[in-house]
Amino acid sequence: MSTHPAVHGGTATARLHDAVNTGDLDHVLETIDEVVHPDLRFHAPVPLGLTGVQALKQVWTVLLRAFPDLRVETEDVITEGDKAVVRNTVTGTHLGEYRGLPPTGRAVRYQEIFILRLADDGRIAEIWGVVDVLTQLRQLGMLPDGV
Repeated sequence: MSTHPAVHGGTATARLHDAVNTGDLDHVLETIDEVVHPDLRFHAPVPLGLTGVQALKQVWTVLLRAFPDLRVETEDVITEGDKAVVRNTVTGTHLGEYRGLPPTGRAVRYQEIFILRLADDGRIAEIWGVVDVLTQLRQLGMLPDGV
């Protein structure tokens, strides 16, 4: 278990998830500025042509516009040194445009896992992520079952 004060308890991640769970995009973007290092290295696949903090902000902007009731529930946090692994369950209702799909009113529930490296100041400096987008797209009717 980590003794790194920033990683212990997933403080930066918990603050970000708390902000996301309010549904207030401005609050989320402000929290990102507070808990994410300005030189963030963001390794999660984002087809938005952006990098770093701007990519992370765009991801949350797109998600909260499409799923205004989006909730991120942390299932597990495992820490060692300056890194944390966070496993989440994400839920929401598709009430806004998403990936070209008009609102369907459908509920989504999918899993994601992130590895975070935190800087000495406690801010998130690097992110690697795996999101179960396939399940999300199936639930929205964008892919047939069995694909």
